[in-house]
Amino acid sequence: MTRLLVALVSAALVHLTTAIPSPDLASRQSITTLSTSQISAFKPFTFFASAAYCQPSTTINWSCGANCDANAGFQPTASGGDGTDTQFWYVGFDPTLNTVIVAHQGTDPSSILSLLDDAEIAFTTLSSSLFPGVSSSIEVHSGFASDQARTASDILSAVESTLSAHSSTTPSVTMVGHSLGAALSLLDAVFLPLHLPAGTQFKYVGYGLPRVGNQAFANYVDQHITALDGGQGLTRINNKEDPIPINPGMFLGYHHPSGEIHIQDSNAWDACPGQDNPSTLCIVGDVSNDFDGDESDHDGPYDGVTMGC
Repeated sequence: MTRLLVALVSAALVHLTTAIPSPDLASRQSITTLSTSQISAFKPFTFFASAAYCQPSTTINWSCGANCDANAGFQPTASGGDGTDTQFWYVGFDPTLNTVIVAHQGTDPSSILSLLDDAEIAFTTLSSSLFPGVSSSIEVHSGFASDQARTASDILSAVESTLSAHSSTTPSVTMVGHSLGAALSLLDAVFLPLHLPAGTQFKYVGYGLPRVGNQAFANYVDQHITALDGGQGLTRINNKEDPIPINPGMFLGYHHPSGEIHIQDSNAWDACPGQDNPSTLCIVGDVSNDFDGDESDHDGPYDGVTMGC
């Protein structure tokens, strides 16, 4: 991991780049601070992301302790993963939010930085069978792509059955996750709309999200996900000096989609417009390289919730 960090930081100092803001969200020009009620609205999703760290044997019957108790009415449909080769995941229905939840387990900061190594960091195109019709110009992190592919069919089946079981309320589908789980859920947010009925509403909430794909991927996400719900279809929440969201580096061709919220040292939540906003109020400007980061910020707390089971 040390070799990776040195390589990333050294290259970043030489090859500084700036992401191109999404034209669809160009109207969001100013950084704004969220109100207490706006912050509180994310808490159910934060607990759902944290619950993904729990054993599938407990998420399938929603007996995972505090994370499950926080969303007590949730109705699980399926769960899986072994926490090693395949991250834990679960799918179910929340009647209070009227949404299907799709959640993936994350990993600890040192492990995800290790994943972003020379062998895994290469780009790959998206599978034409999983992502039909998506342009070959869209490329993503090969390690994230292979991880998402392992659970894609099971998750799609679980989402389809959950939507069918609750069709009378026409629920939306919300993808959540933290860390590696946030990356896998973002790929699900691209994958699922390609296979679910037209008119299905989608939302994504990710925490400590690393960069997943190239500029074409970030633009696709902005157009097809972030632009939903008046530009609020995607939210990626970064905590203080967490270094994970600045990896892999932009000098390697990676870019974030829009939708960032950055939690300040003061615990204020600031909404940062555009892709990879360079303001010091946003993660790219606040954490210029990994040595400026603090891995302990990666797990939170996010409005009092620390990720983990």
